[in-house]
Amino acid sequence: MLTKFNGLPAHVLFVHFVVVLVPLTALLAVACAVRPSWARRLGLALPVLGLVTLGMVPVTTHAGEWLESRVGDSPLLRKHTELGDGLLPWATGLFLVTALVWWLGRRAPQEPDPAAASASAAPASGSLAFASTTWFRVIAAVVTVVIAVGAVVDVYRIGDSGAKAAWTGGFSSSPQHHKG
Repeated sequence: MLTKFNGLPAHVLFVHFVVVLVPLTALLAVACAVRPSWARRLGLALPVLGLVTLGMVPVTTHAGEWLESRVGDSPLLRKHTELGDGLLPWATGLFLVTALVWWLGRRAPQEPDPAAASASAAPASGSLAFASTTWFRVIAAVVTVVIAVGAVVDVYRIGDSGAKAAWTGGFSSSPQHHKG
């Protein structure tokens, strides 16, 4: 796996992808769970984004573990590493809900129809009838929100701990004047 990029630790680059992709994926998943027509409009892009987000987590973690073995040990770094190890389950959940929201979006009625909305409260016939029921969609939206919020909060906590590990004691509070 890639551990260095252009002479710098790759973790420094990869972390930016995770910091952008997790909140973006979470936001789109929630929006599409609430508005199935948006899920239809996005099509496969939503679960593909979820998969790319999921894939970036172990890549970033691996590059971070490589970097960890090459910097001094500190309690701040240990905290960051421990928190970073907890993101994969959230990213997995995020991918799964993007796939679920995409799948539900494909089965949502094309146009809002009050008669269809009242009929969807009762299960339709067929093996996948539960997917069209209002209660199932509400549960899926709630699960999506919970996982999205958890993933974003976890990314924030990991990023905050990483910034503290990298910068605590590494800069001066007053401006430094450089010759040149």
